[in-house]
Amino acid sequence: MIDFDFQTTTTLVVFASVILLIAFDVMDMMLVGLLGVSALTVTGVITAEDVSAVNRTAGGPITLLFGGMVVARVLAPTGIFERVGTLYLLATKGSGRRFLLGLVILVAPLCAVLPNATTVILLAPIIIRVATTLEVDIVGPMVLTAIISNSAGMLTLVGDPATFLVGSTIGMTFNQYLQKVSLGGLLALMVVIPLMPLLMKDVWGVQRALPENLMIKPLERPGYAVFSLMVLALMVLLFIFGEQTPVKIVPPGVAIIAATLALLVVHTANVEPIGNVMKDIDWRTLVFLMCLFCLVQEFSKTGILQSFSHTLHAWFGTNLVLVALAMIAGVGLASSLLANIPVVAAMILMVKGYLVTAELVPDLALDPTFADWPVQVIPVFVAMMFSATLGGNATLIGASANVVSTGICASHGRPVSFGAFMRYGVPVTLCQLTVGSAYILCLFYFTGR
Repeated sequence: MIDFDFQTTTTLVVFASVILLIAFDVMDMMLVGLLGVSALTVTGVITAEDVSAVNRTAGGPITLLFGGMVVARVLAPTGIFERVGTLYLLATKGSGRRFLLGLVILVAPLCAVLPNATTVILLAPIIIRVATTLEVDIVGPMVLTAIISNSAGMLTLVGDPATFLVGSTIGMTFNQYLQKVSLGGLLALMVVIPLMPLLMKDVWGVQRALPENLMIKPLERPGYAVFSLMVLALMVLLFIFGEQTPVKIVPPGVAIIAATLALLVVHTANVEPIGNVMKDIDWRTLVFLMCLFCLVQEFSKTGILQSFSHTLHAWFGTNLVLVALAMIAGVGLASSLLANIPVVAAMILMVKGYLVTAELVPDLALDPTFADWPVQVIPVFVAMMFSATLGGNATLIGASANVVSTGICASHGRPVSFGAFMRYGVPVTLCQLTVGSAYILCLFYFTGR
């Protein structure tokens, strides 16, 4: 039973208020998050121990986001994206089909290692330029860009903060993720391709003549571009091999090193003041996510998650296959309407509680430092990765990349409604989660559940 004392009641009221204010877009989401945390602080609900717990949980994902944002922002003035834009336009040969297929090749590799929303901002001018040249509406390609960027988050451990949060919880390394999860992420990404001609008929069948004067401009700062790309390459290499070096470097540490080197390149090349780079970092999103981590931490203390853990055990017993499929459905739905990181943070606690209740892991598993997870429970956590990362494709507010892409459309005179986004997002999400479910079943089969 849940004891609805002052702290529990206050937490539930504040948490529900924050979610509703964000859902109905009453005010800026960062301000809503800060108001929620402030309310819990003033009422004495948040303690020093809670702050320490939030730092342990949120530190890694927030650091990854920050480092990726800095590296992406430093790449912006290199001129590389303008050059890529011309090459991309030439590669389409005026074909709408080539344009849409090329989006997968253009967007997915970057979003596998860089923050999705930031990458969408960097690539938007390229995509809009090609769409305008081909005389097609920008809405479909921009929505598709957001969907591809979110889907590419499943390709690597650091592709999405939610995948890293779950992976770090079970002690999964970058290479282990590549071996156990990346194939499923690639399959989910490939699902988008056969849906393109169905969802974007107006673009798929287009054939236009390209301008004859298309020329690839030389880079204005080739040296700066080379060193910036070297930083990006180093970051990727350290993501892969950093934990095997004599001094073990975990992904958040890699992100900080890459951000530092990227800023050093800016300073040495004297391209612009470092302050300009830091001003362009999406602090609003970072602060908002930190606030949500605080709210989830307090929500976990109410006992509701523990109650859900017992409910899971009552419904499914020790049938991990059904639990994993329930995670895909439940977390997928929640992630389509709420930011996936706090949803995942809450679900991790609930799943841990279930596994302890089912006596599949010891009570020590509730400790954040526990890493001795049995092989047969890993697919449950992988299911959470699929649902949290791909569920956000369904709606306009399901992921930050969605909000960014539709905002860019609106700024170009083509606002996108909630329903219009769902016309693209829901079919893709349902197909992707179906593929994810099949992949999870295969994982259970090969792990001998």
